[in-house]
Amino acid sequence: MAKESSQTGTRTGQRSTGVPRVVVIVDENSNPFELGCATEVFGLRRPEIGRELYDFRLCSPEPRTLMRDGFFTLTGVAGLEAADAADTLIVPNRPDVEVPRRPAVLDAVRRAHARGARLVGFCSGAFTLAEAGVLDGRRATAHWQWADSFRARFPSVRLESDVLFVDDGDILTAAGSAAALDLGLHVVRRDYGAEIANSVSRRLVFAAHRDGGQRQFVERPMPEPPDASLAPVLAWAQERLDAPLSVSDLAARAAVSPATLHRRFQAQLGTTPLAWLTGQRLALACRLIEGGESRFAVVARRSGLGTSANLRALMRRETGITPSAYRRRFGPEVS
Repeated sequence: MAKESSQTGTRTGQRSTGVPRVVVIVDENSNPFELGCATEVFGLRRPEIGRELYDFRLCSPEPRTLMRDGFFTLTGVAGLEAADAADTLIVPNRPDVEVPRRPAVLDAVRRAHARGARLVGFCSGAFTLAEAGVLDGRRATAHWQWADSFRARFPSVRLESDVLFVDDGDILTAAGSAAALDLGLHVVRRDYGAEIANSVSRRLVFAAHRDGGQRQFVERPMPEPPDASLAPVLAWAQERLDAPLSVSDLAARAAVSPATLHRRFQAQLGTTPLAWLTGQRLALACRLIEGGESRFAVVARRSGLGTSANLRALMRRETGITPSAYRRRFGPEVS
């Protein structure tokens, strides 16, 4: 038997507090984590602040809503008509992105957009917004694993698949589960300023501010070569990343011409020897920073990137942030 969770409160009605109303639509197979993120950011009382920030409601098109994978059943929340009173409407997301949303949910999203409400999509919630037609010609993001599917289905949406969240004015989208917290805090910062947002983040024990433009840090391991011809030279190069290796050096080690080496890299790894070498060096630089090396000149030298300036340029190009920002987010905590 599925577990049940209920939210007490009126099913409709005017806000009584004068604060902005945030409404979350919960639909069949919605993800509990993003629902929890919305509740933590917008739904909790804030005695440490001394004021209520939002009037928070959940609503659903059905009296009983089976959550993702049948983990539990949500009951006792407002009906879908509560979405019509939202100042900010958070749309439902779920893992089965190919299944269309029910028309009543899409109509609620369209009505909210038409009357000027702010729309927010967490993770696959971007699919709901796109299905409703409100993202046409707009910027948005979604989890990286669904980027190709999203682009194929919604070519008119300007998808930015490698960032944490996108603020496109009255429509905001977050890339994945944890990024829902980033976007939620960003909304609080927009509404109430940095001091209040920092207070909310402290209670969450979460980073106060990660820029929306920060890249999604996703492991993208290089594929294993399908034959053994490249394996020895790859292993040899990985042990010498601090040395001034060139493509010619790699080709000489593999006993082939640079042109042949280039063809093998493209065929087996889908990249060029220089791009592979640069990627390996940047990965080593990140590991050094994560391990506590704070001297960027040392990081650059030990990873074979040469200079601090080159390290900074490559990190900004590949991750969207500087070495200093990377250290703050991923380096060891300083007691």
